[in-house]
Amino acid sequence: MENNKPSGKNRSNIKIGSNVEVVQKNDQRSGKLTSGVVKRILTNSPKHSHGIKVMLESGIVGRVKNILSEND
Repeated sequence: MENNKPSGKNRSNIKIGSNVEVVQKNDQRSGKLTSGVVKRILTNSPKHSHGIKVMLESGIVGRVKNILSEND
């Protein structure tokens, strides 16, 4: 099976307003995902092995695991 979804590990794939799923720091062990809309991109480097860190519009900070869509 081929996975054509853009990766949350590349900063270029993430835009302000993108609908994403993130894992919060305290949920890293369980892998619990929280979905929301990107308000700010906090990681400055173009790539990060654990996912780009973002702040959602709800104020939650986490690393992007899945990019759901541009503007849903």
